[in-house]
Amino acid sequence: MPKPPVRGADAADPFAPLAVRSAATVDAVDPYALGPVRKVYLIWLSGASCEGCTVAATGGTHPRLEKLVMGAIPGLPRVELVHSLVSVESGSAWVENLRLAERGELDAPYLITWEGSVLDERLAGDGFWHAVGEDEATARPITSREWLERLAPGAAAVVAIGTCASWGGIPAAAGNPTGAAGVGDVLGPDWVSSAGVPLVRIPGCAPLGDNYTETVAALLLHLNGLAPLPELDASGRPTWLFAETVHSNCPRARYYDEGVFAAEQGQATCLVELGCWGPVVQCNIAERGVIDGHGGCMSMGGICIGCTMPGFPDRYSPFVDGPPQPRAAEPAVERSAGGFARHMRLVRGRHARRRARAADATAEWRPGPGATPRFYRDGLPATPGPAGGHERPRG
Repeated sequence: MPKPPVRGADAADPFAPLAVRSAATVDAVDPYALGPVRKVYLIWLSGASCEGCTVAATGGTHPRLEKLVMGAIPGLPRVELVHSLVSVESGSAWVENLRLAERGELDAPYLITWEGSVLDERLAGDGFWHAVGEDEATARPITSREWLERLAPGAAAVVAIGTCASWGGIPAAAGNPTGAAGVGDVLGPDWVSSAGVPLVRIPGCAPLGDNYTETVAALLLHLNGLAPLPELDASGRPTWLFAETVHSNCPRARYYDEGVFAAEQGQATCLVELGCWGPVVQCNIAERGVIDGHGGCMSMGGICIGCTMPGFPDRYSPFVDGPPQPRAAEPAVERSAGGFARHMRLVRGRHARRRARAADATAEWRPGPGATPRFYRDGLPATPGPAGGHERPRG
């Protein structure tokens, strides 16, 4: 079956390349628009992945991906999303978007989001690990890694979403035959985009969708000249998202401080002795939740397995056999000191409640000038007391 032509495609064709249709669209003049950039292309490429990062990004709520695509957020340019999941075109028409970007023929800047590990095609023998489209002249399959190397020099920013794209992740675990690696291993440690933005990493397996959409929004504000470059740590992660550990905001952290540790799954206390890596792993899932503030590993009774960290999964395996030996004494110390702290908190709590009851029993409520206070207890109004005061109901 002959392939449909894409060069000179009709912009009125709903299945033409998105870049062709978008370039022919005349946006209405917005008198309230901020910044010089009105539109950007977000090209989503993938390697060895489970597509969990795509699921996470489409579930983001602060901001929603739909809001970015609609251009509904003040100060942010409208995002034209070139993603095989949501694109109406397919095959050669979809790949033409990548060719237009490579030739510099897009009518707006473009960003790249890469999902999954980058595979070493030199190890694929006579075949290939992962390809997207083919060379127009020779019909040679073009690998996804080659597209990354072709498009990265012209990109305004490159975002590695997920641990596989950030560090190599599960496909790069010991014994893998593909030479899987992170985006940074391909682009190099000193790589910066055409707009001066270093590689941005949003790790997680899967990452939080809000972490991705919020970071993209921050990058767009910067590219539009309305905000500084988002602050990144030494690993390229947004510092405001990954500066603290899971333990810092864990709903079970107080049990750790009190030395109360779960002995088996299903208990509501600290999970460190069951293998939780929360005290050392940098991730904001305990604070932010998975979708719209809800969920999260510890909130749902699961341990932290370190999925946002470099070296995952090898350095954090096996997941359920408890913490490594250097930390084995830590819970014992916490149990001793934490037990005393827990006891003192209970004592202080009982003392505070006794004082509150004693003060409550002798309280006399007196109105100020012109005031008519009413005291309610158990739904009953107060009764007038002597000298214009108010007493609580008796009995």
